[in-house]
Amino acid sequence: METQLKDLHPTQGQRQPKPELSERSESIHYEGSTKDDRSLLKPESSSSSSSILFSNESPEELEKKFAAFVRHDAYGPMGRGELSLEEKVLPAIAWVFLVPIRVVFAISLLLLYYVICRICTLFSAPNRDDDEQEDYAHMGGWRRAAIVQCGKFLSRIMLFVFGFYWIKETFRIPDNDDKSSAALNEVKDVCEEPERPGAIISNHVSYIDILYHMSSFFPSFVAKRSVAKLPLVGLISKCLGCVYVQRESKSSDFKGVSGVVTERVKEAHQDKSAPIMMLFPEGTTTNGDFLLPFKTGAFLAKVPVLPVILRYPFQRFSPAWDSISGQEKDDPKLYAYNLRRLMASEGNLIYSDIGLPEKRIYLAALNGNNSLPSVLHQKDN
Repeated sequence: METQLKDLHPTQGQRQPKPELSERSESIHYEGSTKDDRSLLKPESSSSSSSILFSNESPEELEKKFAAFVRHDAYGPMGRGELSLEEKVLPAIAWVFLVPIRVVFAISLLLLYYVICRICTLFSAPNRDDDEQEDYAHMGGWRRAAIVQCGKFLSRIMLFVFGFYWIKETFRIPDNDDKSSAALNEVKDVCEEPERPGAIISNHVSYIDILYHMSSFFPSFVAKRSVAKLPLVGLISKCLGCVYVQRESKSSDFKGVSGVVTERVKEAHQDKSAPIMMLFPEGTTTNGDFLLPFKTGAFLAKVPVLPVILRYPFQRFSPAWDSISGQEKDDPKLYAYNLRRLMASEGNLIYSDIGLPEKRIYLAALNGNNSLPSVLHQKDN
């Protein structure tokens, strides 16, 4: 499946040629201040005595090395590039007139859905696996139906408010090379219902991804533990059935979370009434043209998954933030590899072997961060 989220006047840009990624460096080298010592995003800055130039590499070299994270819109890397007068005036007008209207509508929709969730969960106890995992996604009857249907509808309205007026969806059923087998499978499909996927596997480009998946599937997500305590959003996340994780926790904690996710994926595969899991196996976002290596946690359950590819054709602003055989399901790494290969082929995406640690290095370099080694020591979850 390929999904394209389009703005009011979408124009598909020319596809960039596949860049040659440099080999990953085993260490970071940086030198003392010189006349070129400055933030890469602020070439005119005069307060550069305390900044560090990342390995004396030019912005072009950094963009080649970290190509999966580079934005290619009118506003440059991290939205802070050199702008023409027109591109300065248009955002200013939007901030004065358009943004306040969209913010008011978005908050109104959020409040409305919170009230719906609050009413539907009155006098109902959440499903609890332990002190940290609780949800309302296992309710039945009219309560669950109201939460799901209203959630899908309001998520689509929210996308409209944010400017995604048309969403093009393309579905693809993999072809079988053996025509006789394909004919036989076609006859079987008439009599047999396809296996229910236990999880949705998607590439990750923007926070907008979550709204689209809510409007289409209303799945459960993996979220920070702190999300459960947020006003308004906390209750909504519990109605989605989110699995909460603590990024600063020890490895033993992550094993427990991995077990919860695996159980939920298996449950969704076996029980039609159970919420399906939504997983982003890349572990971070890209600019939408690349596909990072997949983490294998999404494939430990050894059940079918539904791959979804999101593409964002844009005119001037990029929202980028910063059939499979049964044998391979016994090997999560092989399962992840084959699914990644399928998604890259179907979505015309470029392979990239870098990940979240490299993204942190790239963002730190763009900002002239003078403590780059600390970026490398952050735990990648």
